[in-house]
Amino acid sequence: MPNSQKTEPQNPKIDTYNWFASWFDSPYYHILYKERNYREAQVFMDNLTHYLNLPEKAKVLDLACGKGRHSIYLNQLGYEVTGADLSENSIAEASKNENKSLHFQVHDMRETFEDKFDAIFNLFTSFGYFENDEDNLTTLKAMKESLTEYGFAVIDFMNVNQVVKNLVAEEVKTVENIDFHIKRYLSEGHIYKEIDFEDQGEKFHFTEKVKALTLKNFEELMEEAGIFLLDIFGDYKLKKFHKTDSERLIMIFK
Repeated sequence: MPNSQKTEPQNPKIDTYNWFASWFDSPYYHILYKERNYREAQVFMDNLTHYLNLPEKAKVLDLACGKGRHSIYLNQLGYEVTGADLSENSIAEASKNENKSLHFQVHDMRETFEDKFDAIFNLFTSFGYFENDEDNLTTLKAMKESLTEYGFAVIDFMNVNQVVKNLVAEEVKTVENIDFHIKRYLSEGHIYKEIDFEDQGEKFHFTEKVKALTLKNFEELMEEAGIFLLDIFGDYKLKKFHKTDSERLIMIFK
């Protein structure tokens, strides 16, 4: 990455271990990302379920489901859906939408489920958060072990090459009268996002840290996990993946 785009963290001593546990449980996480394009996400899930040709009432796991918006939509498509997330606050909110074919639970994605699923969806870059790289392999193995014999799993990740090439080093986003000061940089194989803001006289700082996993990295992990990578797409319309230009890295495996 060019030096002109790289911004070093102001405080390199900030502990980023398990950053996701506190940040995803924070109401400010949902404020900052409230304007995400959910219509685009629904189109993606329409395309994905059509491509996988899932049977009626298939059992689907939405892994790292957040507040369950996508789980709810998948359930509306006719599937029996389980939404799982590490955030207790998110699951408490999601659980308000439960019905006989839609359930939510607090779950660590590194652990295998007792139930087996016809499809497992890990959507919108919900992978690569762990401090220990071995945990990424453990997560892949857990996903594989949680599938039925004929089930498929999907990881929708950022295309690291495209993200790094277009990284916005600094910006300010104002949402609900809160100015989120955001800095992004690549360091030691991770993409960092430092988020600073003030609300009601109190200052806050959060760090997002995601492993900069390329397709090659995933292929190596999947081979080690005994996983078969079946198909790769580059966007939510399921167009062909291009290493430098595709917006997403979408992998179908079993």
